Amino acid sequence: MIQGKSVLAIITARGGSKGVPRKNIRMVGGKPLIAHTVEAALAAACVDRVILSTDDSEIAEAAARFGCEVPFMRDPALATDTATSADVIIDALARCPGYDYFVLLQPTSPLRTAADIDACAEACLAAGASACVSVREVSESPFWMYRLGADRTLAPILPPVTATRRQDLETIYALNGAVYFADCAWYIAHRTFLNPSTIAHVMPADRSVDLDTEADFAHLELLIGD
Repeated sequence: MIQGKSVLAIITARGGSKGVPRKNIRMVGGKPLIAHTVEAALAAACVDRVILSTDDSEIAEAAARFGCEVPFMRDPALATDTATSADVIIDALARCPGYDYFVLLQPTSPLRTAADIDACAEACLAAGASACVSVREVSESPFWMYRLGADRTLAPILPPVTATRRQDLETIYALNGAVYFADCAWYIAHRTFLNPSTIAHVMPADRSVDLDTEADFAHLELLIGD
């Protein structure tokens, strides 16, 4: 709870991951990948309850071993490639009602900490915002990115800039997928975290790991051990 407001942590993990099969229960740093997210959620001061939405019994068992509640199994229709995150979140909120805020935590961001979760909650409430999301500074500026034409000519995706050094360019941020914190009623009505009032919590690059490929796992194992 934070400032008298209740917070539900929702961890989402379906069994049919395509890029790295069974990635949510792959052993990383001596424990299943999903355990890193469960432990961060349980350690966050703002979180009142931690639940898992999954269609997979092995993932459910792994999360439960580390203290996560599994109050329901996700409907197969919400575990397909076409099901959206909004569909899954709203289903979880309907099954576990009565919370003021929720935080979405994806197992593929195992280096996000309890402090990151609490920082998002604190920033959201302090600003009176509908949502707070975690971001990272991008290393490659979109001001120096191009579309490739059929004849292999380059067309800038943004208006050209005169800067010739990276440090002279505007700092740009991207969502890092680690923490999505939002007002429950607002999210149910709008089905998105992003709007003009959304605020950001900036995380460093070394904790903004987002696992999607075998190369990502290899990098993570170098950071925390296998």
